[in-house]
Amino acid sequence: MSQAESESAEKVTFTDRMRVITKPIIDPVVTFLAKYKISPDILTVLGMLFHFLFAWLIATGQFTWAGVAMLFMAPLDALDGSLARKLGRKQGGFGAYLDSVLDRLAEVILFGGFIYYYYAQGNDFMLAVTYIAITGSLLVSYSRSKAESLGYEAKVGIGSRVERYFLMIVFLIIRQPPIALGILAVITYITVAQRMYAVWKQWITALREEEAQAAQAAQEVE
Repeated sequence: MSQAESESAEKVTFTDRMRVITKPIIDPVVTFLAKYKISPDILTVLGMLFHFLFAWLIATGQFTWAGVAMLFMAPLDALDGSLARKLGRKQGGFGAYLDSVLDRLAEVILFGGFIYYYYAQGNDFMLAVTYIAITGSLLVSYSRSKAESLGYEAKVGIGSRVERYFLMIVFLIIRQPPIALGILAVITYITVAQRMYAVWKQWITALREEEAQAAQAAQEVE
């Protein structure tokens, strides 16, 4: 692993901190589910389906209830991965693929609630902000998955999924979704830029290492 990759891997993200904080709550639930051999895929699907409820609450202007519902259902997002590890599932299997795809679908459903609400209100400005926020959110996830498929590390950035949902929950509860969407529209694209820069640094470092090795090999031949 290159130096840039090592430095990136050592960084503790907000998501990592939240996992540590919620571990005393998550672990007993995971142990109970594992005892009865509940499939993590069921939790993944349930987590996605609950987003129809969130979207409906948002679309009908019930922002506080949407935030509260999201707050109570958010642990499902952490349970499926923890349960998969508890059951000894291999990383990178179909479960991981399903989780990744349904997470993106869940976001599309959620933002669909905002789109419906602002369309009904005739608020073109917030429709545009929502569009920027949802495209940015999807690009954040894609930028990481694409980087990892090419062998790079891209967990950096200020707007990962946990941060995005945290913002959404807080501002929905206080009935200020425009603030959440405005912030998301900005930080998601900043995060994409951060991840692109991180991958570029890793690529440059690897390229220089290859050039140095090639030069050393040439000297040894001489």
